[in-house]
Formats: sequence, C-alpha cells, structure tokens
Amino acid sequence: MSILVTGVAGFIGMHAAAALLARGETVIGIDNLDGYYDPVLKRARLARLNGLPGFAFLRADIADDGAMDRLALEGVDRILHLAAQAGVRYSLENPRAYVRANIAGHLNLLELARRRGVSHFVYASSSSVYGDSGSGPLAAAAAADRPRSLYAATKRADEMMTESYVHLYGFRATGLRYFTVYGPWGRPDMAPTLFARAMLAGEPIPVFNEGRLARDFTFVEDAVAGTLGALDRTGDGHRIYNIGNGRAEPLMRFIETLEATLGVKARIDLRPMQPGDVLETCADIGEAARHFDYAPRTAIDEGLPRFSSWYRSYYGPNM
Repeated sequence: MSILVTGVAGFIGMHAAAALLARGETVIGIDNLDGYYDPVLKRARLARLNGLPGFAFLRADIADDGAMDRLALEGVDRILHLAAQAGVRYSLENPRAYVRANIAGHLNLLELARRRGVSHFVYASSSSVYGDSGSGPLAAAAAADRPRSLYAATKRADEMMTESYVHLYGFRATGLRYFTVYGPWGRPDMAPTLFARAMLAGEPIPVFNEGRLARDFTFVEDAVAGTLGALDRTGDGHRIYNIGNGRAEPLMRFIETLEATLGVKARIDLRPMQPGDVLETCADIGEAARHFDYAPRTAIDEGLPRFSSWYRSYYGPNM
C-alpha cells in the first residue's frame, strides 16, 4: 500500500517523504510548486526524492477541485497532508491565498480520504492556532478560539472540518500542531534563513517586539520523527498533538547562537510587535510522548550549526 504526501516539495514534506522511503514505504507525492517562495528550492528538494525506489511525483494543486477529483491513486491507504499556504505575515497581504489553499484545499483532501476509505488521514496544523493563550507549555486541549492571524484561523478551521468528517464518515485522523520547525532545506521566509542571509550580507535583521519574543524551535528531524510516529499511531477517531521541542527559547538567544555558528555579528534592527504575531510559543508534548513515544532530542545549540552548514553549502559561503 502507498502513502500520499501532499506538499512533498515543501520543507517538512521532503524530509517526511525521504524518511518514509528510507523505511521501505511507497510514496506518491504531489505539489503544485507554487511561487510563494522561489520554486528553485522546491525543485532542489524534489530532486533529492526523484529516482529513489518507491517514489512517484504528480504535479497538482490541492485547491483545484477537478484535478483532485481526477487523481488516480490506486493503492493509497494513508494520507499525509502537508500542503498549505504558509506564513503568518503573508496572510496580511494575500488573504485569499489562505482560504483557497488551506480551506478549499483541505476540504479536497478530506473528500479524497472519504472517497478512498483511507485508514488514516494525518494533516499539518500549526501552533499559531493558540494565539496568545498564555505563557508556558500549551496542551492540545488549551483554548484555540482567538486566532491572531488569518493563517491561524484557516488552520483551526482545518481542525474543525476534520472533526466533522471523522464524525460523519468514521475514518481515523490526526492533526499535528507544528511549532517553528527549522533546519536544512528550510523555507527562505523563516527566521533562520532570513537572519543568516542578512547577517552574511552585513545587513540589519528585523527583530520584532524589540526582541522580547520566545519560540519553541523544533529541529526538522525531530518534527519528522513525530510525524511518522503519529502516522503509525493506533486507535480510532480524531486526535490533535503538538509537535514541538517542549521549551521556549528567547529570540535573542537564538540570534546569539546563530551568530556563533556563522561567525558573524548580527546588526539588530529593533521593531515594534508585528500584527498577527504572538509573544511566546511552547509546546506541551506529553500526549505525543505517551501515544507514540515522541521525544525530540535536538536543542538549538546542535540544530543551528547543522542548519548553518547546509545554508553555506546550498547558498554559498557569503550569501
């Protein structure tokens, strides 16, 4: 049987597909290679998968109803749905893109899961759904009814839509609230790449809320281990889990660690709080640990050097 992975040319998607293939699974990956950020990076990720035994790629847009209805997916038993329009700040500029990809696209995947009678539907949600629910580790049962961005609202809507489909049609589903995933092959719109590029170019880096922010930075290998653990979980119904590192790192410590790994001092441009942002994210990962032995191992002191090494090898030593 095969696993369908959407967003397979994305950051987590590529790493998850590679991990599935490494353990002998058959993977059908789909992606539309859209231009939200440079598709060259997406094609480079895809090149790492093409030619591997058990992998097939289909270019498709999950929000295209007709294309999704016509997909021939014989043998697909599980779906790992990671495709989405990402980014909190971009949702202020182009809100329709989020409704199209994250709501209409998610509905198409739910319909596909219903029609095919899959055994398990696993999908990406986000820590953004918590909004400003408070400091300290947040459990999946914490309030998630006051999103601070449209991006967060669409991911919370995905969770509610999935709940209704599981109730109506009885398949098993798992939502994963990812907390600030970073590492090699990461998105260019996220802090590690934005900061590294600016620092190596001698340009200032924007630091919002004057640096008084904290994030649960999750290394991509840990996030993928949690993703595969969730995909393998037993039990019925719809469950939601946090996939994080279990600690809130101050943003300024993150920057200091990146300075040490790159050997470059950052020029800090302190700015006020950005609309849609939250002050702190921190995951309570106890449920994931109990249900599928999730145990992240990579602190930023190890993860950022590995990111920096990849960054220099991919973009060049001075980019």
